[in-house]
Order: sequence, then structure tokens, then C-alpha cells
Amino acid sequence: MTTRRHFLASGATGTANVALAWLLNDQGLLGETDRPELQKRSFDTRPKKPSGTPRARAMISLWMQGGPSHIDLFDPKPLVNRLAGQPLPAHIKRPYLPMGETDSPILASPRQWRRHGKSGLPVSEWMPHIGARADDLCLLRSCVADGLLHVRGVTQMNTGSVEAGRPSLGSWCVYGLGTENDSLPAFVVLLDRDREPPGGPRNWGSAFMPATYQGTKFLGGDSPILHLRPPVETSTLQQRRKLELIGLLNRRHAAARENTELEARIANYELAYRMQAGAPEAVDLSRESAETKRLYGIDEEPTETFGGMCLMARRLVERGVRFVQLYSGSGSKWDSHSHIEKNHSALCRSIDKPVAGLLDDLKRRGLLEETLVVWGGEFGRTPQSEKGDGRDHNPFGFSMWLAGGGVQGGQVIGATDELGLHAIERPIHVHDLHATILHLLGLNHEELTFLHNSREDRLTDVYGKVVQEVLA
Repeated sequence: MTTRRHFLASGATGTANVALAWLLNDQGLLGETDRPELQKRSFDTRPKKPSGTPRARAMISLWMQGGPSHIDLFDPKPLVNRLAGQPLPAHIKRPYLPMGETDSPILASPRQWRRHGKSGLPVSEWMPHIGARADDLCLLRSCVADGLLHVRGVTQMNTGSVEAGRPSLGSWCVYGLGTENDSLPAFVVLLDRDREPPGGPRNWGSAFMPATYQGTKFLGGDSPILHLRPPVETSTLQQRRKLELIGLLNRRHAAARENTELEARIANYELAYRMQAGAPEAVDLSRESAETKRLYGIDEEPTETFGGMCLMARRLVERGVRFVQLYSGSGSKWDSHSHIEKNHSALCRSIDKPVAGLLDDLKRRGLLEETLVVWGGEFGRTPQSEKGDGRDHNPFGFSMWLAGGGVQGGQVIGATDELGLHAIERPIHVHDLHATILHLLGLNHEELTFLHNSREDRLTDVYGKVVQEVLA
């Protein structure tokens, strides 16, 4: 039975579609228009600067939000246990710490360490699965950052600066490399919790670059992309015509002015339309075999969430997505100012098998050699105790690791002092890390620039040197 409301609604829709079709035909947009001001404007996604020889075509960032404890995971320090309960030795510089417990006694690290693979790289029992892939890991034990607090630390690791307002690493990569899939975003972000990291979207934002280079946040669960399917009552032709009309109006408005957000909106409307065809298949984990799901730990409660994220990352880079960033403990969950044994034990259990599964799956599909995988957080933790059973922030010397994508695995680069507090051998600043990542992707960090405020700006500012030892 057709009600009055349905009659009016359908009549309005019909009238709108007739008007839309007339306007599009009148402007020539059902075919090609010869009016220059109405020609389709879209972002050039080709490389903007000369590139070197890329060793990797994509990157997966495994981000441990809050600061994982390097001295409990990848940097064994026997002296920590021998001096447990005592103050720092006099010859160790006492840095300022955010919680003010600089003179607190040293906290023991009751880890069991095992050397793995041909390289004999030591990894603690908290990471047995990742440890078993030691020959693929290039472990950087002397990382240094400037951000003592989470917001500044996370911002610098993601954008190169402790201050807000800079494009993210992922945005620079997409700006320099372009996209390989016009039906998916080139830069995707996945969070394991509803809470965003300190600084929120600016960690994957494009700042002064065109907004189209920013990351697209996917949701958890079975429907990571909202509103992906069109309403059943809307035909493909109707939707296409509506989008063309919106594009016509937007381009007419943009023709006389520069507005990168409007340009990005036009590009995003067009991408969203294309995603309706390609994205459902890309994000559908049910298409994977039971064996693959077990590899990532999706069939187990502790590893189900991050395992699904890692598997999603593999599916995305497999389909041409350039940069995928996965957040573990989003909202500073790794921030163990107290109860580090309980906190880190649970978090390590949740990511260890999925990350190892990701490395294995990429390798067996021939994708690891062209996909750079980077693991780490905004800083490490101190050897001193906080609140008796936790550790404070430590940006003065901590560990990260890289794998795949032209990286020489099975090696350790740099070192911290005997307590793991300061980098003392081959310090690797965030700018050096970023320069190395861009180099592995075939981008010269000194040449990849964007004109902003009359200055050729870049990710590494005026700093950064490629860590040559990383390269295979």
C-alpha cells in the first residue's frame, strides 16, 4: 500500500533525479565537458620528487602506544637485576623524568632471555613468537627522541616534530609514492581500542599538505568502513549522477579559489564511490582460510583483535595500499607507570603471535621483501622504578626494529648504557629513522619537499641521516 508519505517522498526523489539528469546533460557532465572551468580536477598521485631505487613499495607500522619497555623485551641488561633496589650509580647521568622519580631505586627485570636463529639475537620470553623470527629483524637499540611526554613523543615519531601542525610520515609516503589502487585509500589506520592516541588524528593527518594525503581510519569488527554499501533503493546510475552533480558544484566553487579541503572532498567522494566496488572484498577476512586465521591468532581471545588487524594490513598492502598503521594499546595502554608485569605481559601476549604471523604470511606470499615492517613506540622505559612496580618514560635510549623491505635482518645496531637508560653507541634520532624509512621506499628525505609558507618543507626538517647499516 502506498501511503501519502511514500508518494511524496518518491515524487520528490523522482523530480530531483529528473532535474539532476537535465542539469548534468545541460552541463555536458554525462559525457565530457568542453568547459575548462568545469573539467574534473583531481590530485596528482604520481611521485612529486625524483626517487631512488625503492627497496620497498609499502610500509606497515606496528605502533605500541604508550612506550614499551625495551629492557624487558629486546635489550637485556643483567646489571639491572644485580643493582635492583639501589639508586643509579653515580656515573650514570640522571635525566629529568616526567613523574619526578629520578632518584628512585632500580627495578629488577625478571625476564628469561633466549638467543634465536642463526643471528643469536636475544629476545625475552614475553616475545617468543617474534623472537623466533629474529633473523628477519634489524634491531635498533639506540633510538633517541625529544618528546618526554606522550603527546610530544607520539607527534614526533609520527610527524618528525614534537609540535603539532606537521604532515604525518604516512602522508609524506603517499605524497612521494602515489597510490597503486584507486579503489582503496593509500594510507589506512587501524586502532585496537575506541580511544585514539594522544594527539588524535594529527598523528595520521596531512597538516599543510592537501587533505587527500591524510590517513583513513578504519573501524574494528566486521564493518571497518562505515556506509560502504549504498541504500538498496538507490540505483547505481542515480548514485553516479548525484555524485557528478556534487562534483560539478564543488568544482565550480573551487575553480576561482584554492581550497585543498574542498579538493580533498571532491577526491574523497570519487574514491568512496569506487570503494563500494573494491573495498568490501579487501576488508572481508572471512575469505581467508582457517589455517591463515590460526597463523594470526584470530581463533584465540588474547590475539583475536590485533591478529585481525595484522591480517587486514596484509590484505591491504597486497592490494596496493601504501601505508598501514596499526595501533596496539591505543590511548597509551603500554604506559606502565605501575604494574608493569601485569600490563606488559597481557599486551605482549596480544601482539606477539599476530606480528609473527604477519611476518610469516608476508614472507610466504613473496610480500615481505617489498613491504617494510616497523615496530616500536614513542619511547622506552627507565631502569628506575616508579610506584614500586612500574617504569617511567625514557626517550634517551630505547629499541625499535625493522623487517622486510630491503632491511638486513638478524642484526643489532647501536647500544644503550649498562642499565638501558642512555644511547651511547650509534645514537639513532627520530630524524635518522625517518630518513632511513623514506630511503627504503625509494625517496630521498632531502629532496622530498612541499612548499609551505615560502619554504621547501620536509619530514626531517634540516636533520636526518640514513642509517646505512640497516640496508641489505
